[in-house]
Amino acid sequence: MILAAPDRITEYTNKGCWGSRTLLDDFKQHVRNRPDATAIVDPINKEALMGTKPERVRYADFDRAVEATASALRAEGLQKDDIIMVQLPNCWELAMLYLAIARAGGVISPMPMQWRSKEITYVAEITQAKAMITVKEFHGFAHQAMAEEVRQKVPSLKKIFTYEDVRRMMEEKPDPALERIRIDADDIFTICWTSGTEAQPKGCPLSHNNWRCQAAIALASGMQPGDVMLTAGPLVNMASVGTVYVPWLRFGGTVVLHHPFDPQLLLKQMVQERIQYTLLVPAVVNLILKHPAAQGVDLSAVRVITVGSAPPSLWSMQEFKRRWNVDIGNIWGQNEGTALVSGVQEVPDMALRVDHLPRYGAPGVEWATPMARFVQTKVVGPDGTELTEDGAVGELLYRGPNVIPGYFKRPDLNAQAFDAEGYFRTGDLFQIAQGRYLKFFERAKDIIIRGGYNISAQEVENVLLGHPAVQDVAAVGMPDENLGERTCVYVVPKPGQNVTLEDLIRYMKGQGVATYKLPERLERVEAIPRNPVGKILKKELRQDIRKKMGS
Repeated sequence: MILAAPDRITEYTNKGCWGSRTLLDDFKQHVRNRPDATAIVDPINKEALMGTKPERVRYADFDRAVEATASALRAEGLQKDDIIMVQLPNCWELAMLYLAIARAGGVISPMPMQWRSKEITYVAEITQAKAMITVKEFHGFAHQAMAEEVRQKVPSLKKIFTYEDVRRMMEEKPDPALERIRIDADDIFTICWTSGTEAQPKGCPLSHNNWRCQAAIALASGMQPGDVMLTAGPLVNMASVGTVYVPWLRFGGTVVLHHPFDPQLLLKQMVQERIQYTLLVPAVVNLILKHPAAQGVDLSAVRVITVGSAPPSLWSMQEFKRRWNVDIGNIWGQNEGTALVSGVQEVPDMALRVDHLPRYGAPGVEWATPMARFVQTKVVGPDGTELTEDGAVGELLYRGPNVIPGYFKRPDLNAQAFDAEGYFRTGDLFQIAQGRYLKFFERAKDIIIRGGYNISAQEVENVLLGHPAVQDVAAVGMPDENLGERTCVYVVPKPGQNVTLEDLIRYMKGQGVATYKLPERLERVEAIPRNPVGKILKKELRQDIRKKMGS
């Protein structure tokens, strides 16, 4: 499945950043070079999560599982370019399925465990996925039963496989016929999903070439080929796939999986596995520093931590450096492939690294990361005019070999998402600093970021407007020390009606909405503040909830 336009393929091939090598080729090289080395390590608590004991898997065994599972999927009817949806918690089998599905000629579409029928039905319909792989049950929710319900509604979805089915597939005999399946470096490797500001998820297809370039940009964080890397987030989107999993495929080393977030288990893994690199959100970094179990913990193996979803605090950077001599970098990125990485090499000054990111493509500026020279950025004003003066604030536009060719089967969105020169409109506001840097200024898109997950305020509002007792509603993020933000809804009840938070949660669950999108605070009001054209004044509501919370 090649989605990149021919002129884009020609451009980046001629520039030397795109080639014929795939992520499968990269992985096979590690298998040949280090067959007995540990490739991946399961979460410590895997047995409690999934009923199977945690495993440490060698490259040779991982490779055999890939070949066997790919063969079994072909025997089940998987054809070239077929899409398979996958909803599994972090486990080595999930990591294996990325390669097995690609090896069989298919495309993986991974989804968060928190997603429910509403999101999964939409993804199944727009992708026309042929199969779905999930668990029978997880944290008390019947995922397999939900998948079967979706299958009844979406004719293309022919088969539902469980985790147990995957375990059986791994024992099949690899089929030599796999060698006849041609995988192109421009073939799509993944279709990950982002909520953004739309009421429905948006598919972000990235090819082997896209991902290989993204992995090269991720090196700016300070990770090194062969590192032992920990992923604390779900292996389903850019935060973990782009900053740990794909760099591991390209550069080798060991991946250690964690799920769900538990500060004590995280610290235990960091010590026992001698973790050298990881990506965390600011709230987790702060939790580690403040957790009693962290006192005296040996984190001497850790070289660098990258912080995403929001800038780290200078205090946390100073404390990690003082206690463990660990450098903390700063990364901004999106599922669309955009990424700005502020590591020690690019921004040596710790005080600047807190909120200064590389302005890739700035005239006359060179960066330590070679792949950065292929990325172009520009800051534009409301009328689309490029801004260049120091201190100017505008929307960041981004163009590079790591960016999606367009949202999957959404030409309506693509017409708005890219400008005439092929720059992606990120929707985020940045400020130009010292000519060579960009400072994150504000999210132009109306999203709530809860523990690294994007929640569409519009989606929450649209669902709750269907509640029989709701007259009007607005959703905003309220500050939270651990998760960054939680969702607060302002509701105008219909005359004579009473609305409770429990009512709203019950209703949204009934609509099949993912659990992380459920509101966690309700404010009853007589009217939602709007401007003369009817747009909700979210800034006023955010200020109101902060005032009420004493923030």
